Amino acid sequence: MKKIVSSLAIIGMFTFGFSTVTFADQQDTVNQNEVALQDDTSSMETMTTEPIAIEMGDGEPVEIVEAEVEKEVGFTSTLKKKFIEGDPFWMGIVLIALIIGIALCIERIVYLNLSSINTKKFLADVEEAISKGDIEGAKEICRNTRGPIASIFYQGLARVDEGVEAVEKTVVAYGGVQMGLLEKGISWISLFIALAPMLGFMGTVIGMIQAFEKIVEDGQVSPITVAGGIQVALLTTVFGLISAIILQIFYNYIVAKVDGIVNEMENSSITLVDMMIKYKVGQN
Repeated sequence: MKKIVSSLAIIGMFTFGFSTVTFADQQDTVNQNEVALQDDTSSMETMTTEPIAIEMGDGEPVEIVEAEVEKEVGFTSTLKKKFIEGDPFWMGIVLIALIIGIALCIERIVYLNLSSINTKKFLADVEEAISKGDIEGAKEICRNTRGPIASIFYQGLARVDEGVEAVEKTVVAYGGVQMGLLEKGISWISLFIALAPMLGFMGTVIGMIQAFEKIVEDGQVSPITVAGGIQVALLTTVFGLISAIILQIFYNYIVAKVDGIVNEMENSSITLVDMMIKYKVGQN
């Protein structure tokens, strides 16, 4: 239940952050337009605009060229513009998939980082306690240490009286349980990796259908209509692919982290059995 609540909280933070950025960008745009309007009004009061004329040989102007000032567009404004052009409905669905996928990735990364410990120090402390015959002290060390390795050690030490073989079977069985906890939720991340570009492709196909319907209504093939429709339709595909790439990077990091912890679990389990044999613990 706590993990579900934390995931929902992370999703809420991402959604609130996106809406806040959008609102702030809209406010900045309004303020910039007001300032620009004031500047234009003041400049019109103090200056007279003169058209730029191109004269031919007879001295008569034939063309008037108006000066244009390029307005700088920020990254957020461009992103918002493309988001709206690509159909907010389909772009919004892809965005939701991206936010949920990132929330799941963050939850897994936090869990895996908390599961990682200083294995060498932990093994040294447990071995020191076992060498003195203090099994309860070794259990206490395992209880006070977080992570799957400490949990596996505790389950093994709890069955020391049953012999080394029982300890080995317990370690192997409980290791599988801990591995399942480490890999929990990874399948959902892979689902959103596949889902994001698929939703983008669906938006593209529907956009293309709408573009061709407009051509049929107009009764003629207009390059502007076709090019504009295709451009808008392909934006959903681009956004879906970008979302999938971002989630894929997180996914590969999580899988590598899980593999590293699993390798430490296997090595530590073998080390525990070797300790028991070395110090003759649990042997009749």
